Amino acid sequence: MKFIIGRKREMTQIFLEDGTVVPVTLVEAGPAKVTDIKTMERDGYSSVQVGFGNRSEKRIAKAQRGQWKDMGLFEVVREFRTDDFGDLTVGATIDTTAFSVGDVIDVTGVSKGKGFQGVVRRHGFHGQMKTHGTKDQLRMPGSIGATGPQKVFKGMRMPGRMGGDRVTVQNLEVVEVRPQENIIAIKGAVPGARNGFVFIQTAK
Repeated sequence: MKFIIGRKREMTQIFLEDGTVVPVTLVEAGPAKVTDIKTMERDGYSSVQVGFGNRSEKRIAKAQRGQWKDMGLFEVVREFRTDDFGDLTVGATIDTTAFSVGDVIDVTGVSKGKGFQGVVRRHGFHGQMKTHGTKDQLRMPGSIGATGPQKVFKGMRMPGRMGGDRVTVQNLEVVEVRPQENIIAIKGAVPGARNGFVFIQTAK
């Protein structure tokens, strides 16, 4: 299983040999360090813990500094659940050379925050009629429940904070790998804003 942590850069396009234009997202992936390996015998589950980025020492807890020792001060740490460790050991480096053109991957990130939004934008409601006496109710949700229950049921779609959610886009294709620049070009869009962290792993 292949996995790495990266930072979303920008979208662009790549021309294939046959002239096809492919929209891609450039991700600065790695180099990342293996900070721990969880085993079934010791921890009850199997995973590889990976650290990426740099952070000032005063923002790192002493326990983490002790665990990472001389490996670095990481901005983000993430565990990837897998039984296939390969030849990975604690302190090993993971970079873009682990991936190749044509790999199918899943990309996880945090979607762009949109702030407080109404039901039309947040849930795709059509709104009320534009004529026939409709006055100031154009974008209102309408009824939120009947008289009988005397309550609003859980899960009722209403206005509220939109975006800022953990999102996974599945089955994206690696179009290009640039090891010298630590760049992976991924076909299509990946979740999140520029410079946001994304977690890449082999498609399940």
